Amino acid sequence: QVQLVESGGGLVQPGGSLRLSCAASGFPSRYYAIGWFRQTPGKEREAVLCINSSDETTDYTDSEKGRFTISRDNAKNTVHLQMNGLKSEDTGVYYCARGASACPARALRATMPSIFINWGQGTQVTVSS
Repeated sequence: QVQLVESGGGLVQPGGSLRLSCAASGFPSRYYAIGWFRQTPGKEREAVLCINSSDETTDYTDSEKGRFTISRDNAKNTVHLQMNGLKSEDTGVYYCARGASACPARALRATMPSIFINWGQGTQVTVSS
């Protein structure tokens, strides 16, 4: 059974860091694109970062450039999202999901929530003082 489980969310002060984990089971995640998505209150779910089967990454945001990075731990079948310099606007529920082998181009960002499958349940990130 294909399953993705996110963890690592929590309450952090502005400027702090969190590392989210997406533990995959039922399939070898290294052969698939894994995307991290965020849903903030009142907004649609949006793609943040994606890592493809060749470990190349695609960043779908401008505000997070240099603050967020995505990486794999193939031994643990896990994909991480490292978030540094967190801001209040980063507050939301973070999800990971499985795509095909390649990450979509940035121009296709809006379509990604509909083409990625096997979503996790999400992990809440709250940035507040």
